[in-house]
Amino acid sequence: MEVLRVFPAAVFGSLLVLSGCGKEAPYRSEGDVPEIISYNLHIRPILSENCFACHGPDANKREAGLRLDSEEEAFWALKDSPGSHAWVPGDPRSSIAFQRIIDTDPQEVMPPPATNLTLTEREIKLIERWIQQGAKYEPHWAFIPPVKAELPKVSASSWPKLPIDYFILERQEREGLNPNPESDPAQLLRRITLDLTGLPPTVEELSAFIADPSPEHYERVVDRLLAQKAYGERMAVQWMDLARYADSHGYQDDYYRTQWPWRDWVIHAFNNNLSYEAFVTWQLAGDLLPNANKETLLASAFNRNHKITEESGAIDEEYRVEYVVDRANTVGKAFLGLTLECAQCHDHKYDPISQKEYFQLYAFFNQVAEYGIEESSPGFSRKSPAKHPMMEITEEDISDILSFVNRPDSTTLAVSLIGDVKSGANFRALESETGFLRVSVMGDLDTLRETFVLERGDYEAHGERVEPGTPSAVLSFGETYPANRLGLAKWLFDRQNPLTARVFVNRLWMQFFGEGIVDTPGDFGMQGSLPTHPELLDWLAVDFMESGWDIKALVKTLVTSATYRQSSYVTEEKLRRDPDNKLVSRFPRMRLPAEHIRDVVLASSGLLVPEIGGPSVKPYQPPGLWELATSGRGNLASYRQDSLKSLYRRGLYTFIKRTVPPPSMILFDASNRDVCEVERTRTNTPLQALLMLNDPTVLEASRVLAATLLREGMETERALREAYARIVGRFPDDRELGILVDFHRELLHAYEEDNTMASKMLEVGDSPVPTDLPVQDMAALMQVIHTLYNMEETITKS
Repeated sequence: MEVLRVFPAAVFGSLLVLSGCGKEAPYRSEGDVPEIISYNLHIRPILSENCFACHGPDANKREAGLRLDSEEEAFWALKDSPGSHAWVPGDPRSSIAFQRIIDTDPQEVMPPPATNLTLTEREIKLIERWIQQGAKYEPHWAFIPPVKAELPKVSASSWPKLPIDYFILERQEREGLNPNPESDPAQLLRRITLDLTGLPPTVEELSAFIADPSPEHYERVVDRLLAQKAYGERMAVQWMDLARYADSHGYQDDYYRTQWPWRDWVIHAFNNNLSYEAFVTWQLAGDLLPNANKETLLASAFNRNHKITEESGAIDEEYRVEYVVDRANTVGKAFLGLTLECAQCHDHKYDPISQKEYFQLYAFFNQVAEYGIEESSPGFSRKSPAKHPMMEITEEDISDILSFVNRPDSTTLAVSLIGDVKSGANFRALESETGFLRVSVMGDLDTLRETFVLERGDYEAHGERVEPGTPSAVLSFGETYPANRLGLAKWLFDRQNPLTARVFVNRLWMQFFGEGIVDTPGDFGMQGSLPTHPELLDWLAVDFMESGWDIKALVKTLVTSATYRQSSYVTEEKLRRDPDNKLVSRFPRMRLPAEHIRDVVLASSGLLVPEIGGPSVKPYQPPGLWELATSGRGNLASYRQDSLKSLYRRGLYTFIKRTVPPPSMILFDASNRDVCEVERTRTNTPLQALLMLNDPTVLEASRVLAATLLREGMETERALREAYARIVGRFPDDRELGILVDFHRELLHAYEEDNTMASKMLEVGDSPVPTDLPVQDMAALMQVIHTLYNMEETITKS
């Protein structure tokens, strides 16, 4: 029971998440029901799933006046049964709610049969024992400020390298498991390089690390990778999803927008290790800072990345309200890990968030000087109404405070824009004729716009007037901070705010380990998952705050831990006992994000253009996709593929048209950026294999790498070994090399007999085909390299 002394009851109650893999184990008793019942762990999930929809926070849908999510109200006398109570501590027989749960009469039993919900025998026993033990409620774990716990004691004291390892190891030892040994040097180097840059290691880096895989060398590698510009690009990929960044407006016509300078700022901010507090504050309220400048104003474009309608027949106020709703929802999911959108039309059915509180948060974003409809045809009365307020970025700005904005030279840009105009683009929507870049940013009205609760979420149905505020269950806004977006940012980073740090460290853990400590990163509420390692989550959250919200320090802590360095090898026992790797007794194998699959292909082949930032680019794409999905009158009716170096930029820079997102990205589960997304889905379909087999980028990369290796005069085995190391991230063993050599020999023989077939194989991509190399040699080596790109190991991090 020592753990009860160290942790609050609410935190202790959340420790158990997996059946047979948590704090229940020491307290097992008959019928597989724990001896000690926790409300947070055992009871709240049952009530939330089966009861809160009718007996929870939503007063409009509450039945019988009974509220079971609130301790105070749950013990009130029932309105229809004076003197009776839902719960009677210590007495299940007198607890009317329990008696209704075990009732066999279809007219009386709860939940009602019409809901298709039923409690299992074990769940009923849990509730009964909880009542017998006093029916004690606990505050929701996520709404209690985190506390930095003492490090737990472990038996294998030589294994931990950092404090986080103690929490991981203690849990494993309690469950009778052991951590995996450290990964072999090649696997570890590829993992850390992909995780910190999104790119594969070079052959030279691989050879050097294999020669010296010491802890000191590994830490130097981590420091080197954190200092690279590619680090900011890698970190920006996830932030683009969260910020719903795209290069078009969405909805019907789906015109261009010029928000990419904001994306350049995000890369710059990560590379310069702007504190998370400043990073978020500038994005929410960069225009309101006392020392606001063009950089902080550009950062505020985060709030303007939402979709914009260009339909002339749309109702202006309806869409303006939609934009404000989007910003409120994004704050909830991105920074608080709460499903605030559930409270737009009524009180939240599961979390203690009222509709009034939702619109109090909404009020922070309701003052923007914008309209709902964007100009889509000549003669519209307001110039770019929905995109205003906007900031202009001049050449002087780029040579000064906004030096990180990678703007092409004016001549090149003008030629590109004119070409787009000829193909149906709207010049005004791309960039003004004066040469200024224009980005939608934040800027409030001169006079206060009143905010009302919108009944049923209807933009016309004004209810009670409200002032800016926040959900009191999280942390009361009070009168400490100004009632504007800057005040909201300060509220987010109040040390008593229980969610901000937890949500970010959990998302970063998910980025490196595949799944968060809370595996519902967008929902820390009642319906979300409990943390597998709550003490670890809180330790990381507090440490992050104590560091001054230092993102690079947090990243380094995670990737230099013994937990991170484990091999991904899985035994039958571990697969049986912990199939989802909740105990992190091995490193998880994960497919790379869509953008990084492209990056690995380009980087390993030598095609990658490592330029940072700039306008989004249009690489290879099947013809006709945009034409099929447009009305024909939009400025993006036709896809105009880029040429030269723009074809070989990183996946981060691929043009995102919301209504027709890049097919190669979507097939690998990238977001179309319609709304804030904190976690991508993971699918495994035959289309992914077909893409890797037929994508012009993969085929061209195979040809280019083959030509490079042949030009260097390598004999076959050395060339294949070099290609394998570049693409797979390790050197092949003798068996693997033998298979590749035999395959190459067969292909070479076939192409020597049919040079025409070899020539056709090489006709892919816009880069020139060398004329000074034997066609059959290039085709044969290209085919082997193409096979390497199609190995599962190539697109998997392990």
